[in-house]
Formats: sequence, structure tokens, C-alpha cells
Amino acid sequence: MRPTPACILSSGEAPRTLHGHALDAYVQIGSLSKVLTGTALARMVSEDVLQLDTPLERLLPVPAGTGITLRHLAQHTSGLPRLPPGIKRRDPYADFDAAALHATLQRLDALTTTAPGDTEEYSNLGYAVLGAALTSAAGLPYEELLHHYVLGPLGITEMAVAPPPDRRLHSSGLFGRPRRPWTMTGAILPAGGLWATPRAAACLVTALLVERRLGEPALSWRRAGTVLWHNGATGDASVFTGATQDGRWALVHRLTGRSDRTDRLGPELLRKAVPGHSAERRGDT
Repeated sequence: MRPTPACILSSGEAPRTLHGHALDAYVQIGSLSKVLTGTALARMVSEDVLQLDTPLERLLPVPAGTGITLRHLAQHTSGLPRLPPGIKRRDPYADFDAAALHATLQRLDALTTTAPGDTEEYSNLGYAVLGAALTSAAGLPYEELLHHYVLGPLGITEMAVAPPPDRRLHSSGLFGRPRRPWTMTGAILPAGGLWATPRAAACLVTALLVERRLGEPALSWRRAGTVLWHNGATGDASVFTGATQDGRWALVHRLTGRSDRTDRLGPELLRKAVPGHSAERRGDT
């Protein structure tokens, strides 16, 4: 079995790359994209563009009376299922484009499995809908929305929807050939479609969780006691990141869609980390 390329960044130690990974190459960050979507929501609320409890039907063409609000979408309590309808095994989100999202929105009430606010079910579909609602409210495409509310204020440039092909890093398949990554530039983008360099991802995490440069962390972060964390996986990559209240943080990115090992390694690194400087102050941007 070939070793898996990995990149490890954490407080109190120098970044490490293993087996051909790179700090400055763009990699898919999967559901870590949700953190940016949730942070954009928080920023729009702080600027009175909208409210957390704004009903979804005010922003998108969904059936009246669903009861779903932006807060429900951000907290995974909307009652929507994990995945959009019609997902396939290979390149699962390739057909989930703007037209497919529009068709889904029109029958959103038929897709909910519980009443909004009753239960928590992690939902990629919910974050796709949330991203669409935010772009509708702002009148901006998703990438411009992120730059305006999140990336620009933080001075982070190496996050993108479609980075230069010659700067992308992929996992290897049969005979060492680069794998073709999932297509995630359509409606699923706000839920998991962004690319970033590991340096930029670490800067995002420390800016949001350690320095709190944009205020309190967004509702999109997962919580385990006092630890805030998030993970993500695509067919090509997996990532785990988190931070503690005392300033410890860690991020691990691996070029494999098999995320179990990544999700075990990340918390181990976080437990062993010591409070230290942010990634940006250590010059890891």
C-alpha cells in the first residue's frame, strides 16, 4: 500500500509535509467550506443584511410554510436530508447544478424528514440551500460573497472555487496517475466545493477560532465540550481541524477520500498541541 501524502500544521511546531504533500499547493477542503459559508452568514447578520431567523421563503422560491430559517440550515436542524436527491456514486455532485437546485427548492417541503428545529441531521443539502440564500440576499456570486465578507477582511487569498490547474494537488490512482477530483463547482459549492492551500486553511482556522478576528465563531463549527472543530472529505482528499479555548489548534490534510484516519489523527494532534502563535504570525501564509 502506498503511503498517503499528508500535511500537518499545529500550534507550537513547524508545519510538516509527508509523502509528496505541499503547503502551498491547492487541495480540496470538502466540508470545511461550510465554515466559510457559516461565517459569511454571521457577518451578514452583523451588518444587518439579514437575520438568523429569516424564513427561507423570503430569499428563495421554496413552498410557503416550511418553517425553515437560516439558523436551522446553519445548525443542521432544518429537517433536510444529508444529501440532495439523485446523487450518484461516481462524481456524486456533478449533476447537482443550478437547475437541479431550483427543482429541489420547489419541492423542499416534501424532502424534510422532521420539523425544523426538532432534530439535528448533518446536511450537505442544507448548506447548499444556505449558500443559495446568502447569494440571493447579497446579490453576489458565492465566491465574491466569501471575498467580501470573509476572505478579504482576513487578508486570505489562497482559497478559490477554481484555482490554477498547475497549482492543484491530487491523490494518485492506478499506476500513479492523478485522480480526477469530484465536480463541486455547482450548487453543492457552499457545502464542500472550495480549494485552499494548507497554509491558507490554517490561517483561516487561527483567525476565526484563536484570534476571533471576525467575532464569535459561526454556527457552522462543530462542538465537543470546549473544542470547536470541523472536518471534510471528497473523493480526493480529507481534512480535520479544530481549536481549544486556550489557543491550541491543529489542521491535518491528507490526499485520500478515506477520512477515518484523518478524523482520528486530527484530534490526536490537537491534544498534543501547545498554545502558540497563529499560522499567519508564524509566516505560514
